[in-house]
Amino acid sequence: MKDKLIEAFHSASQGFSPDRVIADPDLNRVYLSECERLGLGSDAAKLNRLLLNLRKRGELRGVSSRRTILKDQSDYRFAAEIAVRFMERENEITLDQIICDPQHAERFDEIARTIAPGGNSLEYRWAALNLRKQQLLKPELLARVARPSKVLGLKVGGLSLDAVPNNPGLYIFYSNKATLYVGETDNLQNRIRKHLDHSDNKELARWLWEFGDGSLHLELQILEKSITQRIRRALELELIRSRLPIFNVKR
Repeated sequence: MKDKLIEAFHSASQGFSPDRVIADPDLNRVYLSECERLGLGSDAAKLNRLLLNLRKRGELRGVSSRRTILKDQSDYRFAAEIAVRFMERENEITLDQIICDPQHAERFDEIARTIAPGGNSLEYRWAALNLRKQQLLKPELLARVARPSKVLGLKVGGLSLDAVPNNPGLYIFYSNKATLYVGETDNLQNRIRKHLDHSDNKELARWLWEFGDGSLHLELQILEKSITQRIRRALELELIRSRLPIFNVKR
């Protein structure tokens, strides 16, 4: 099976790396088609994981690859980070699982495109892989212990507060360039209403006054009512340390 996987990879790669073959929708279609032709089946997520595992085990060593050069990734880096983090919470999956499974990858693209329109799938996915390579996607471990029951991503412009539950939880305000503010509350609807009416965080209130809510996004991590305030604050602190929101006091 390994030899067939390697043959399919070489047929599809155009000299690029395994990561590029998995992340690039065009190259990936060729790779998967070659896998099916060679009798390896049609489970895309499995076949992509097998190729990734070959690379990780060093079984493709000695295969030189062309360098992937894309335009300035700064336009999409933040959107890619938010999309990965969102899916980590929403689906309990890793970046490898996102990239290897076409359905997850399309969902990732959709989230990233909402935040920073104009990119293509490879640009968003490659930005995420580069963030991990630079160790900028370290796991948020406490969140794995107290997982949200649901995660919502909302555009603030035109938001109806009826879409915001009155459950306890965490909330993250972000623009298309940076995380602005992270908070915790025992009632998300009441707290978001207060922020949008006149935030008690002066810097966030000033940002809203200067820029409006057209480019503002909101992530809600809904928690069970059994989660105590002490745990919510610990989760909030982890998000502050991980996401570096510009209007939170670092503590």
